[in-house]
Amino acid sequence: MLKMKRAFIIALSSFTLVACSSDKEIKKESDKEAATPVVKEETGVETEEMYQSPLTGVGEEKESTARPVAVMVNNHPKARPQSGLSKADIVYEVLAEGDITRFLAIFQSHMPEEVGPVRSARDYYIELAKGYDSLYVAHGYSPEAKEMLTNGYIDDLNGIQYDGTLFKRASFRKAPHNSYITYEHIKEGADKNGFEMNRPPEALHFIDKETINGEDANSVMISYNQNPLFNVVYEYNEKEGRYERYSDGEQTIDYDSKDPVLIENLFIVEASHKIVDDAGRRDIDFESGGNAYLIQDGKLRTVQWKNVNGRILPYDNEKPVSLRKGSTWINVIPSSPGLTGSVSYQE
Repeated sequence: MLKMKRAFIIALSSFTLVACSSDKEIKKESDKEAATPVVKEETGVETEEMYQSPLTGVGEEKESTARPVAVMVNNHPKARPQSGLSKADIVYEVLAEGDITRFLAIFQSHMPEEVGPVRSARDYYIELAKGYDSLYVAHGYSPEAKEMLTNGYIDDLNGIQYDGTLFKRASFRKAPHNSYITYEHIKEGADKNGFEMNRPPEALHFIDKETINGEDANSVMISYNQNPLFNVVYEYNEKEGRYERYSDGEQTIDYDSKDPVLIENLFIVEASHKIVDDAGRRDIDFESGGNAYLIQDGKLRTVQWKNVNGRILPYDNEKPVSLRKGSTWINVIPSSPGLTGSVSYQE
């Protein structure tokens, strides 16, 4: 058991961050081994010019001109493991109704062969997708989201219109946890609707390896109202230099390939949540900014977040903080009274 250190106790409104150790056993899978041109060097000899992927910063041999695709992915226990998450450049994990979270998975550098189960839209997920000029993919919608989509706020494909055509129902799961879409069908739907798909996003800012200052954080846990089914644990894999993700003790892997989700940047942000109807739907304030934690290379530091043209990004003393090259997961936690939970970490 890790000894508690008073200096590690940090409060984020109704959330508390503490250094601790978890006695919960985590079942692990086996370890598995665009924009700005850069020059790659190998054994001192210059090789062909490469490009950086705009949303990961990872070098690519060809400049990516693809438009991002943002897909609503189900995170109910009956929908796990999901398909496609290991290919995502950016993933937002945000509460929907009750204590249930959903993913907004944004793909640009790599497109998944298939992604799902696909779930329904909410207005704040649409806003987050819009920040990357994404084609938005969902199956269903809330009344507010339906109005936004009907009015053409964002280019979208929805399973309500394309159930059984672009969207297929998997036989191994039951509705509403069985809607899937392939990238081929996403391209088909975009073509049918005249959506421009050769439109790369503005690049994020990335840095190469350098020393990160912060508290040691080899294991980070997020709890939503103490619902263990949605407890999230991120474990630092020092060999990979990335974080593995676990839900309710099970590693997050791809259903088809069994590839694990591996994360270079973990960004935990605090935002005001308000319940707005009898169904438990929420209004989440993604405009005001607030406190946040940025976790990279086994280190945690307290920062702030800002909404920059629809993108939730880290800042420190009003200056933007660059990301590590690789994938980014953004967990959004409530700051509002009565909607409590916790974030904890261990050295």
